[in-house]
This record gives sequence, structure tokens and C-alpha cells, in this order.
Amino acid sequence: MAMRTHHCAELTAADVGERVELNGWVHRRRDHGGVIFLDLRDHTGIVQVVYDPDEPESFATADRVRNEYVLRASGRVRPRPEGMVNPDLATGEIEVLGATLEILNAAETPPFQLDEYSTAGEDIRLRYRYLDLRRPEMQERLRLRARITSHVRRYLEDAGYLEVETPTLTRATPEGARDYLVPSRTQPGSFFALPQSPQIFKQLLMMSGFDRYYQIARCYRDEDLRADRQPEFTQIDVEAAFVTESDVMALTEGMLRSLFDKVLDVSLPEFPVLTWAEAVRRFGSDKPDLRNPLELVDIADLMVEVDFDVFRRPANDARGRVAALKAPGAAGVLSRKAIDDYQDFVGGYGARGLAYIKVNDRAAGVSGLQSPILKFLGADVVEQVLERTDAVDGDLVFFGADHERVVGDALGNLRLRLGADLGLVEDRWAPLWVTDWPVFDEGRDGTLTPAHHPFTMPRSADEMQTDPARALAKAYDVVLNGVELGGGSIRIHDIATQRKVFETLNIGQEAEVKFGHLLDALRYGCPPHGGIALGLDRLTMLMADTEAIRDVIAFPKTQTAFCHLTAAPAPVDAHQLRDLHIRVTKAG
Repeated sequence: MAMRTHHCAELTAADVGERVELNGWVHRRRDHGGVIFLDLRDHTGIVQVVYDPDEPESFATADRVRNEYVLRASGRVRPRPEGMVNPDLATGEIEVLGATLEILNAAETPPFQLDEYSTAGEDIRLRYRYLDLRRPEMQERLRLRARITSHVRRYLEDAGYLEVETPTLTRATPEGARDYLVPSRTQPGSFFALPQSPQIFKQLLMMSGFDRYYQIARCYRDEDLRADRQPEFTQIDVEAAFVTESDVMALTEGMLRSLFDKVLDVSLPEFPVLTWAEAVRRFGSDKPDLRNPLELVDIADLMVEVDFDVFRRPANDARGRVAALKAPGAAGVLSRKAIDDYQDFVGGYGARGLAYIKVNDRAAGVSGLQSPILKFLGADVVEQVLERTDAVDGDLVFFGADHERVVGDALGNLRLRLGADLGLVEDRWAPLWVTDWPVFDEGRDGTLTPAHHPFTMPRSADEMQTDPARALAKAYDVVLNGVELGGGSIRIHDIATQRKVFETLNIGQEAEVKFGHLLDALRYGCPPHGGIALGLDRLTMLMADTEAIRDVIAFPKTQTAFCHLTAAPAPVDAHQLRDLHIRVTKAG
């Protein structure tokens, strides 16, 4: 005989009069004048079960139960009494008049409240994650994740993509973050690496003739963590042969539109396309949040001859930048302390200060402005700055002047904070594409690193030969509400270009050792191909309207990559280390 006839939240007014068997946990117990009310919870939701003294054995059992006891209850569905309907509950029109009650398992008092009012800290929630996951909001988030994954699979398979699993024990490769290494027992002194992505393997699949591949792939990166990063994460990995950038972008955009429509009943707006250079120039970010109307304005040409060295020097530097950021209506809203706080804030991004001009009465000229830098700029320059930024009375204009990257980082992040502080961020979905990325990131010391990865096809072979630091890539990122959902590119499919990229990165001699298998494959008829990888965790985080990916991962790590639930990582027995030919020594 089945242990239940219904799930808790399946019961409706149509079931009135029916005898039901239910299982679940006690969400809440209430004793009202000799009648005991049990809110019974399972993964579908909650139903109220009522026990009264007419059933003395069951009533006595109900008197013993406490929150989180596991029960088997039976009874008859009836309408709730007049005035007792709960419109906030799916089963709020009915209740179950209990007949029998069995305690399947008792429970100790949980270490924190298991409902939407829980105020437990992250450490305690992760230590008892199995309890945290009982909370309805956590259950709904993981169900949402499952719906997203299911829809993505259907969409890609309907488009002719084949799911292929790639290895999770592979070779260490430079992809921008540290690898998690796995020592080999059978090959002493050698190590596997957990994959940062399936990048090389999916390219090899294209060379194998599979044409269209996808995978819901587990990936690992040993990097400093933030709210949108975890040491192990999941990505929607896609690759196809004989495609262009527009082909991959159209597939991705169609998948996202279909996903939001079917799962959230949301119609995504148009996906504008910005080049990387335009995004950084206007928003100080390669993943701009277009819900925020604030934009950076370049004013270096106005500062080349001013007496203010802080502005003049970067204005005359080919890699410098001077930019303004107008905060509309902020002059009368932001206190001097708030402005000082913003100065400390941009300091965290390398800025050495934050100049500003308060526009109190523009018609009065310089006398209608407040700023410690006015005397260094001259009235004509100040007027041109106000014209270019469209500043009016009540506005506050901030300035950044430094290396172009510092200015972009500082004012770009200040833009986000001002948008939030001033209530300027619109309540909508704002997707976009960022294209034409640099092939390489150039450090302050002139060293080059891959902007995406070293397998990205340059847009121009001539640029790669003459000025690789300025070369653009056939690369594209999809961004939603200021969050990078994923990035992709057309890949290098000829060995000469791949060798040139390796040489530019100063890994030419290492290439045969680290990427010999890829270079060999390029010799045997590699088709043009490209793809994209989307962060499933970040996508689910946005669709669940939460602020951290750990809220949509069943068993996440902390920001120090520690698992409170299992206390991992942890030391291992000496004999296990001996098998791996490893000895642990104390640092220092």
C-alpha cells in the first residue's frame, strides 16, 4: 500500500469529502483551545491538518509532535470554516480533519527557523544545508534551476545539438585561473587537472565531424570568490561547425527568449549590440547594466592645456583618460560625507581621487558652482564641460583622470553605485551583446594575456602581425542586467594562426607540450567552428531574483572555497599520500 494518496499542496476544494493519506514534515504546530493544527509540508507545499479530542489516540500523538517531525497523516478533506480561509496558501480554502497520525521520525529543534523569516547567517545555513533546503524558497529555486536545465536541453536538441560528455580529469592548461590539481597514483609526480571548461575537447569534437555539440558541464576554477563565483560551477556549453558569429548569437538569443517565455512568462526585449570599445567608453564596463541611464563622457580634449596637472597629464597620454559622470539631481541630495564615501569607494579601483562640480545655479556662471578644482580649469573649460555633460541646476558631475583602465573601473563602478543610491535603475530586463573584443588584454607593463582564451580567432591577420595589442577578435559576450551570462567566439581553425597566438603570448615553446594534441588535430582538416558557454548558475540567479549564485546551488562552498557541511577540504591519511607519492610540509 502506498504511503500517500496525495502530495500536500495538490489538495483543492474539489477534494472535499475525500479521504487522503499524506506524508511530510511539521512546518508549524498550533494548539488552539484543545484543537491541534499541524501545517504539514512536503516538496509541493503546505496543507493544514486538524486533530481534535474526538480521535483520542491521534490527538495524543499530535500533542507530542514538534516542528520538523516526519509524519504520516490520514483524514478527510473539508472546507475551512467561514472566515478562516487563507488566501496566501495554495490549499487555503480547505483543511484535512485528521483521523490517524503516525510519527515516522522525531526531530531535534532545528538550529535556525526554516521559513521565509529565517535570519540565520551563511555559515550556519551551509553547515546544515539539508535543513536550509527544506525552506520553501530554496526548494522553489532548485525547482526553477531544474526547469531551466530541462528547457535548455529540449531547445538545443530540437536545434540538432548532440549532448556529449567530456573528461573531468584532463591536462592543466592556462585559461586565466588556477587549476584544481589531482595527483596521479599510477604516474608518480604527475597531475591531472579538473577542467576550467571543456574548451579544447569541444573543439576536438568539431574536428571529429559531430557538427553540433552541447553539454551541461561541470567546471572548476581555483580563484578568488565573489557572490557570482564558486570553485565548482555549471555552464551551458555549445559548439558548432561551419558557423559565423551571427549564427551563434542568433541561437543563443533564441534560446534565452524561449527560456524566459516558457519558464517566467517574460518576453525579453531587443538585444542591442555594442562593441567592446563602445561599452567601455560609455559605461566603463564590458558588461554594462543598461537599466541604469548614467553614462561616462570623455573630456580629455578639453583638458590638454589646463593648469591642473591631475587632468592635463592623462589628457596628453595615449593610454590616459579623463571622463565625467553626471549624477542628475544629486547636488541637493548627496552630503559631503556621501561624496567622501564615494572617494573612498573609487579608491578601491585604483583611483587616486574623485573630483566633482556641484551645479547650483548654472546661469550664474562659475559663481553658481561648487568645486575645489574650479580655479585650476578656467571658466571657458568649465562651461564646455557642463555643456558636454548636459548638466543643469541640481546636478553633480564627477571626474576621473588616470590610466584608461583605472578611469573605466572607477567611474564604471561609481556609475552602478550612483544608479542604485539615486534610485535610477529601471525595473526591467536589459539584455545586450558585447562584440569585437580585443584578442589580448594588455597589462600596465605591456604584457599580453588572452582576453577570452588563446583559441579565439582574430578578426584580422594583418593586425595580429603588425599590432597584436590592438587586434580585435571574433568574440561576443551576452550580458543581462549587468551580469555576464556567457561568452563565446569563433575559434582558430588553422595551425599558422594558432601558432602565432601562442608566440604572441610567449608560450610558443610550451605549445607542443601543453597543446600538442590540439595542434596535431589542426593538421587534419579542421572546419571553421565556434560556440559559447553560458553560466547556468548566474542565469538561474537572475531568473530567481536573488543576489548570489550560492542561493541556486544545492551544496555551495563559502567565499573561501570551504564546505561547512562536509568540512572539506580536509587532511587525508598518511597512507593515501604515500600512494600518491606526496609528502605534506609546513609552509615557511
